[in-house]
Amino acid sequence: MSAAQFKNYIDGSFEDAAASFDSIDPSSGTAWAKMPAASADDVDRAVEAAHLALRSGPWAAMTATARGKLLVRLGDLVVANSDWLAELETRDTGKIIRETRAQIAYVGDYYRYYGGLADKHEGAFVPIDKADMEVTIRSEPIGVVAAVVPWNSQLFLSAVKLGPALAAGCTVVLKASEDGPAPLLAFAKLVHEAGFPAGSVNILTGFGHDCGHRLTSHPLVARVAFTGGPATARQIVKNTAENLAYTTLELGGKSPVVVFADADLDSAANAVVAGIFAATGQSCVAGSRLLVERSVKDEFLARLKRKAEAIRIGDPQDPATEMGPLATARQRDWIEKIVAASLAAGGRLVTGGERPAGHESGLYYAPTIIDADDNTGLPCVREELFGPVLSVIAFDTEAEALALANDTPFGLASGVFTTNLAKAHRMAREIHAGVVWVNTYRAVSPLVPFGGYGQSGLGREGGMDAIRDYTRSKSVWIRTSDDPIPDPFVMR
Repeated sequence: MSAAQFKNYIDGSFEDAAASFDSIDPSSGTAWAKMPAASADDVDRAVEAAHLALRSGPWAAMTATARGKLLVRLGDLVVANSDWLAELETRDTGKIIRETRAQIAYVGDYYRYYGGLADKHEGAFVPIDKADMEVTIRSEPIGVVAAVVPWNSQLFLSAVKLGPALAAGCTVVLKASEDGPAPLLAFAKLVHEAGFPAGSVNILTGFGHDCGHRLTSHPLVARVAFTGGPATARQIVKNTAENLAYTTLELGGKSPVVVFADADLDSAANAVVAGIFAATGQSCVAGSRLLVERSVKDEFLARLKRKAEAIRIGDPQDPATEMGPLATARQRDWIEKIVAASLAAGGRLVTGGERPAGHESGLYYAPTIIDADDNTGLPCVREELFGPVLSVIAFDTEAEALALANDTPFGLASGVFTTNLAKAHRMAREIHAGVVWVNTYRAVSPLVPFGGYGQSGLGREGGMDAIRDYTRSKSVWIRTSDDPIPDPFVMR
């Protein structure tokens, strides 16, 4: 059977690139599709098309209400085609089908939400203390946006960028990761069907050294919205500095989940398992550091061990599967290296730490729990693994739990499990993270801002905060008097 063929979407047309590359099915380790490798020239054409669409033509002339209707239609099309999109994302990334289907429903919600907000981010009238002056503040699109997303959750991570950017009136060039780009290249067909004018949305894939570098350093790009690792983010900041472009960066995490002795331990155990083993741990908000009160540590670890070992590993296309493969071989190699180093340094293996039997052809790795006890220097405690590996650390007091939670350069997400409301409020106030979930984990909504502290990023995605990131304010001063200006050399 011939490989599936995908194309870039530039200026309203579906195009091949001069070069292509194979996309690998992580569950089998075999190539299944040909992807277009966008060149720097392809990027230039996409950015120029976006710039032209921003300045003239149907998109530039479109009202905010009309833009909103397009976004709502796009959200409806995503939901109507959710099975198709979910199957592609599962095939190309290894994420289990039950999760891709559920997540794509959220993707539709994000486009509908920002469609509703498109004509509701208003300007302002400023009542200044000058009788002959009136001042209004206009909210205008910032310009061409370069959106760069990683291989995990590409449809979702692109929605949180495209939705607010398009609602604000910007145009977008979206780069899908070279790992697992199929769902986004397919999504371009829905953008086209929804009726977005040529150039307003461009979607391509390619490699970072060529396609990505050119996109993030292009002089016509006004803002880069990036989700990925800190190393790439630092290079992007260097690229954007040359043109003084803005950045929104949603980066990595080493998220703490704090479980106090007074918590509902079974509910907490379910949340911890979901927080680290869902999506095979390949999530920026993965709760990879469990901080558990020492008096219940052994009991809680026993619960986690039972639940982890009961996880159904298998074919990601099977709805009964609970954990699929990792997305790339290099990711599994990295995880195996860090786990081995952590055990050699004194970590105790509770469960996992190996490739599961019966899944040799795919990129599978067993749910793994490592008891670090009090050793916060273990590699598995310090490094973001982006895989199904949970590190466990004990604490004795609330103050110690807080210090451990904040003992990381990252600050993306966190969880707190307790039945003591006052304690929950204290922890939520003092944890250095952009998101604190109390007695739950991995809850999302398009209405709520999301972003990190420290090495976990800059800016916010979600809610009205995101639209503000894609707009700029213009102050308009209007003199209402016909009298001569008294003294032109005095500041008014």
